Amino acid sequence: MSPFIVLLCLVLLPVPAAASAAPQAVPAPQTAPAPQTAPAPQAAPASQTAAAPRIQLSAQEAGKGGTLTVTGSGWRPGTLLTLLICGQNMIGGTNACANGDGRAVTTGPDGSFRKDLPVAEPPKPCPCVVHAATVTGAPATADAPFTVAGHPVAPLPRAEPGGRLSVLAPPRLEGSSGLLTWFGAPARRRLVVTVGNVGATPAKDPVFEVGTSHGVFAPQWEERPWQGTVPAGRKQRIELPVELPAGAHGDYLVSLKYGGKVLAEQPWGVGRPWGVTLFWILLCVVVPAAVFRIGMAVVDRVRPRPGATRTKGRPWGKAVPRAPRRAAAAGRHRGPRAPAPRTAEPAPADGDAAAPLPWFTPDTAPSATTAPPTDPPTSKGSP
Repeated sequence: MSPFIVLLCLVLLPVPAAASAAPQAVPAPQTAPAPQTAPAPQAAPASQTAAAPRIQLSAQEAGKGGTLTVTGSGWRPGTLLTLLICGQNMIGGTNACANGDGRAVTTGPDGSFRKDLPVAEPPKPCPCVVHAATVTGAPATADAPFTVAGHPVAPLPRAEPGGRLSVLAPPRLEGSSGLLTWFGAPARRRLVVTVGNVGATPAKDPVFEVGTSHGVFAPQWEERPWQGTVPAGRKQRIELPVELPAGAHGDYLVSLKYGGKVLAEQPWGVGRPWGVTLFWILLCVVVPAAVFRIGMAVVDRVRPRPGATRTKGRPWGKAVPRAPRRAAAAGRHRGPRAPAPRTAEPAPADGDAAAPLPWFTPDTAPSATTAPPTDPPTSKGSP
């Protein structure tokens, strides 16, 4: 019995051990998802994207010829930046900065940089700033106040509510004329110009004035509103319609004005509408020919028909007895003119009363067969 009892004990002993090990293995799958649901790893990128780009200076004041160390953080990784010292808080844009002494720097993988910047006097008086701006990619800027020792200080200019626009590229006229322009239709073009906002405030929905002048005459201005916004320190492409009056030709000058200041001028040569000239030439030929044809038709309609005369109360076309030609001719010469003398005509014979009277009687009519006289004529004084 003793070996049997020992064998039975050996078989029953691993069962509690396995049972005790099973509860320890159950919690392991429950604790594994806990690190996945923790919000700690997601909080770090959110703080990095929320950080705005900024710069810090090693000194707040330095004189011309010194060196200033600029450090930045919060920028996009691998972004090219420009560093400038600007006067008047850069209200006039980069025109107020010392562009010749600026520096360029590229941000690191963490969006930070460190660069030495030489101190130079800007073209505008202080208060001055160190300006950092991106060159590529989405625009981003940051400013830090700085004082240039020995540089003049002046009050800041008054900010204009509509921004200050200036032309950055020569203007040009785009478009072409159609067939109707050859016959005097108004010529149309688009004035394309690139403007930049050098002010401190954005220009929202600016209203431009476009004027066209011919020769020595003053331009006639027309308002051309543009829908959009030109941010401060940025540039924008502007397209404005231009139209000339009907039949205009010759050399014109298109002008662009904003805020009472002429920004740009562009010449425009317009060809002559030869279709109008051709029309007037045809009109001068066709109208007289039509009038002549109408007049001839009226004359042909009104003139009397052969063998018919018009009497009072009798329409045209009714035949009436006609008077002798000589009597009708005599009746047309009534008035102050005396009638032509008439020669007496011999009375007709009784037997031929209706026959017309000849100019000569048969016995007095000359005859071609009459023989010449036999006796020659005698001269005066001969016997």
